[in-house]
Amino acid sequence: MSTRNLILILGDQLSPEISSLRNADPEKDTILMCEVMDEASYVKHHKKKIAFIFSAMRHFAAEMRDAGWTVEYTELKDADNAGSLSGELTRAVERLSPDKVIMTEPGEWRVLKSIRGWGAQAECAFEMPDDDRFVCSTAEFQNWAKGRKSLRMEYFYREMRKKTGILMEGDDPACGRWNFDSENRKPAADDLFIPKRMRFKPDGITQDVMELVEEEFPDNFGKLEGFWFATTRDDAEKALDHFISDALSCFGDYQDAMLIEHKFLYHSLISFYINVGLLDPLETCRRVEKAFHDGKAPINAVEGFIRQIIGWREYVRGIYWMVGDDYVKKNGFSATRSLPHFYWSADTKMKCVASVVSQTRDEAYAHHIQRLMVTGTFALLAGIDPFEVHEWYLAVYADAFEWVEAPNVVGMALYADGGFLASKPYAASGSYINKMSNYCGDCQYAVSKKTEEGACPFNSLYWHFLIENRETLKDNGRINRAYSTWDRMSAEKRSAYLERAEHYLSSLDTL
Repeated sequence: MSTRNLILILGDQLSPEISSLRNADPEKDTILMCEVMDEASYVKHHKKKIAFIFSAMRHFAAEMRDAGWTVEYTELKDADNAGSLSGELTRAVERLSPDKVIMTEPGEWRVLKSIRGWGAQAECAFEMPDDDRFVCSTAEFQNWAKGRKSLRMEYFYREMRKKTGILMEGDDPACGRWNFDSENRKPAADDLFIPKRMRFKPDGITQDVMELVEEEFPDNFGKLEGFWFATTRDDAEKALDHFISDALSCFGDYQDAMLIEHKFLYHSLISFYINVGLLDPLETCRRVEKAFHDGKAPINAVEGFIRQIIGWREYVRGIYWMVGDDYVKKNGFSATRSLPHFYWSADTKMKCVASVVSQTRDEAYAHHIQRLMVTGTFALLAGIDPFEVHEWYLAVYADAFEWVEAPNVVGMALYADGGFLASKPYAASGSYINKMSNYCGDCQYAVSKKTEEGACPFNSLYWHFLIENRETLKDNGRINRAYSTWDRMSAEKRSAYLERAEHYLSSLDTL
């Protein structure tokens, strides 16, 4: 039987409703899926990340075969695997002679440029429909952004609320407010009742993939032991149900909190499934909204969660595609220090950084405040090369794809895009971490000390960063108060802060 259309499905496009399949016919068209070394190794991905994506791909292929589709699937160790998406496309076209190749537009510049290059040389028709799993298309975002002096997520988010009707009462926001973020900043006490989170036992497919990963990527960062991700649509739905029933009600209050003993707190743990296509983001938001209307979750929790999905997630995607493929090379502060080795080893006396990196190594996950205000803030204050930091985040988190990771790291955490995405750099001293976590209690550095021996490095590095970059930041109205505080300090105190910071910066790998 000849193939009418060859439909390439990528590892983050695991949705039966993906645009490339919308008008397809299982009796005439063939799905192509490929595990290729180019995608598995362009950064040194966490072992759990590779295992999660490959296992989800294999399960999706089985699901589509059960639904009557012909699926051509290349496994990583197949003898004739070309090693790249374009190479596998060429092999499949030679083998099947399709009239047309179709694939939904990929989510990253790197892949888009490669596939476009292949399509320009292809000997058959090539079609690339938009990825419409998002509320806002890239064209719509650019139209929204056109002519604005500055871009701020809050105003974009309100447009998405109006467009979807989620948490709306006619033309007005539910409960009279667009944003309840001010109610979502409570530190967590050690004695909170934390729900036991759902973990999924690896089945035969996943176990095979885990063996593959250990064999092919033995030196990659992270542990495979304790693999817990859902790798099927049904299990991802169970994870969402569990979050809504057991954790959503407290998510808002404690979404910024950090506890060593409770890695996940009340976070949803579903970003992985949304980002690869196992869950639909808009349907997820509607189910969370229903919990509010049913009286099962408060407005601050529900609004805070929905803002992350149809607000922030959509916003950073729009920024990524609007700025262009050089976004990851932005370096507004000309930061050049190398990423300290403890980002890989967790071998640091800073308890907050050690805890977050250890958790990342074990779980391929840390929540947004751990990423932004611990590992991200330290990299900002220490002047670490943004591209190195970007590649670290892209490698170590199972939910990290460049379109969502790069704006969050380069723009939000590091302010390396000069304020295009965020209104201020998220610089903070140790007091913020002490307030929102229990990391500081038995740390070898004292958060109460500022410039003495054994002082928390965040304290002096905070002031060093602000003074080193004063010329760049002096007109930013959101941090004027910090400079006023600095200017009122005695010359002796200011000198002590800078000397302590220079001492730490000269020995980063030994902190």
